[in-house]
Amino acid sequence: MKIGLLGGTFDPVHNGHLIIAEEVKAHLNLDEIIFVPAGQPWLKTDRPISPAEHRLEMLRLALAGKPEYKISRAEIERAGPSYSVDTVAELRQKLGESAEIYFILGWDSLATLPRWHDAPRLMRLCMLVAVPRPGYPRPALKPMEKRVPGVTRRVIFMNSPCVDISATDVRERVKRRLPISHLVPEPVERYIKEHGLYLS
Repeated sequence: MKIGLLGGTFDPVHNGHLIIAEEVKAHLNLDEIIFVPAGQPWLKTDRPISPAEHRLEMLRLALAGKPEYKISRAEIERAGPSYSVDTVAELRQKLGESAEIYFILGWDSLATLPRWHDAPRLMRLCMLVAVPRPGYPRPALKPMEKRVPGVTRRVIFMNSPCVDISATDVRERVKRRLPISHLVPEPVERYIKEHGLYLS
């Protein structure tokens, strides 16, 4: 079985996340993609994130009717900071050694890999699928090899999609009462309005 993992705060989930999932799934012929909303993302401690129940419900709404997409509560239910390596290890234990796990991340995140918690172990547990982000160059892997052994052999670079949508932009537009219908699925837009998210 070939499984993709797409982590993030999903605050909120937007069309960019869905486009990336669809493209990677098709390109690598994955059986399913598991979306993993972060609990306490240790690299994003500079801003408050919305309560988990809101982020989970928006994900549920966005993925409704797509059985090949699943949601994992692993990081939300795990106490303390969210480390990707723990999530992948937990999934590996559940799925068994025969499963192929593909961890999806942006070129911007890949560039910070040497700072990740136990990145060398992550390399042993899964392949990384690096998706372009507008404004970020393709990271050079050779300089990382010393700090993250195996990285040059464990990364699959995607050249598309290059999606210029960010959750930060969505939140900012909501705050300024600008339309977001082109950026998020319609049920997610409705949920944001109903619950008054991102207005303050």
